[in-house]
Amino acid sequence: MKRFLSKIVIISSLGLTVLTACSSTETTQNTTETTPSPSAETASTEVAEKDHSAPQKGGQVVETGAYHLEFVALPEPGGTHLDFYLQSGDSHESVSGAKVMAQIQLPNGEQKALDLEYDEAGKHYAVFLPGEETGEYKVAILSDVNGEKVNGRFNFQR
Repeated sequence: MKRFLSKIVIISSLGLTVLTACSSTETTQNTTETTPSPSAETASTEVAEKDHSAPQKGGQVVETGAYHLEFVALPEPGGTHLDFYLQSGDSHESVSGAKVMAQIQLPNGEQKALDLEYDEAGKHYAVFLPGEETGEYKVAILSDVNGEKVNGRFNFQR
């Protein structure tokens, strides 16, 4: 009987120890306050403020490698105007001179392939997709930037 009681006391003690260890306790840390240099403060603020995956033109965004891809579909009479922004780096500089093609699956399942042309004034690639069929359009944008493949998948409703 003594062994049984001593085992219960040991198990109870261990249980209390675990509960005490798991309970929230207030800890204090010794910290030294330092004043960051103005350039370090500016850099950290810029990083915190800039979300590289956020849409800049109101479209759908895909971040792939060093590239920021943004796709915007604007319905117009007779079809849909497709805008594609191909940008590089953290500063999102426009990439011109790429070969860009859109492979589009229409709501009825039909496939279309359209080449997008670079619009120097708007600093993006664009094409007009004729037709006004309602439903979901699936779009694969295939880009070739000096031999480097940069692709993104998007969709839109009409």
